[in-house]
Amino acid sequence: MTATTEAILVLEDGRVFRGESYGAVGETIGEIVFSTGMTGYQETLTDPSYKGQIVAMTAPHIGNTGVNDEDFESRRIWVDGYVVRDPARVRSSWRSSQTLDAELEAQGVVGISGIDTRALTRHLRERGSMRGGISSASTDVAALLARVTEAPQMKGASFLADVTTEQTYVVPAVGEKRFTVAAIDLGIKGMTPRRMAERGIEVHVMPATATYDEIAAIGPDGVFMSNGPGDPATADHAVATLKQVLAARTPYFGICLGNQVFGRALDRGTYKLVYGHRGINQPVQDLTTGKVEITAHNHGFAVDAPLTGTFETPYGPGRVTHVCLNDDVVEGLALLDQPAFSVQYHPEAAAGPHDAAYLFDRFVDLMSAEKAGV
Repeated sequence: MTATTEAILVLEDGRVFRGESYGAVGETIGEIVFSTGMTGYQETLTDPSYKGQIVAMTAPHIGNTGVNDEDFESRRIWVDGYVVRDPARVRSSWRSSQTLDAELEAQGVVGISGIDTRALTRHLRERGSMRGGISSASTDVAALLARVTEAPQMKGASFLADVTTEQTYVVPAVGEKRFTVAAIDLGIKGMTPRRMAERGIEVHVMPATATYDEIAAIGPDGVFMSNGPGDPATADHAVATLKQVLAARTPYFGICLGNQVFGRALDRGTYKLVYGHRGINQPVQDLTTGKVEITAHNHGFAVDAPLTGTFETPYGPGRVTHVCLNDDVVEGLALLDQPAFSVQYHPEAAAGPHDAAYLFDRFVDLMSAEKAGV
């Protein structure tokens, strides 16, 4: 790492951290959150769900494998800022094309290094995620704090227009084509359609603005809604479209924001978590099997639904299928009389464990059963 410019991190409650610039020199403001993943930083950086957020890594040593050309989950880095404690001095992977610092600089991502990320994480755990700012262009704390407190909050924010694809593209099935799926891109990661393609699914990745008529025109065997950034309370178009999908009894699978949209379509509310779930080590129990899986998360909002029993929806009874064992947050939903389910986490495992890969098979089973008229 060559950057030695002084940098400051200022939180909206006035807490200040001082370190050195990492990545581009400049200023950035966003909601500051922490991610507990010890690996997979390149996939984290390129996850569109992080749009609008400054990400602090709890693992102290970041950048040791550099950046390669194969592990990008989207077309660019999406985080609005990056916070690390000890950046790697050298990159040590044969797959690496350049250093993480250089990639951040090339993409204009302002970061800070050399701060006590443990103290920062404890502060956010106690006070909750909040707005923050990083500056390596100026060390004027008061001026940066004023800009931070004037910035919009994550509650009420919508970034779908920023992250979604502009036009539909197709990821072909691997081997024999078995199904066609319309995947609504709310901030989709590249590994997700690949996981479906591996199961014989031809995936039509469509913009977040896609209408039900446009979806129906491809004759899908199922509809998928992806992860994505922002407040689910602003995703009215996606909710309205999904209601039409459910009314047509088309099999549905959603993850992350797609889970929250599903919850809203079932007339459940959503709410903002104090500091959210981010990282690749979150324990979740599948209440339908009793199995506990370690999962990859990135969400600051959750669905409000009862953990036990069923609840009424416009499409028959629904239930919570998955729950986070750390804090009892709803992590999955399903309808009992229709082929529709969702989870709050990221089963594509990029980065992360593969415990939840079975969910793609569950989606295949739903589509198979619907085709067979079961």
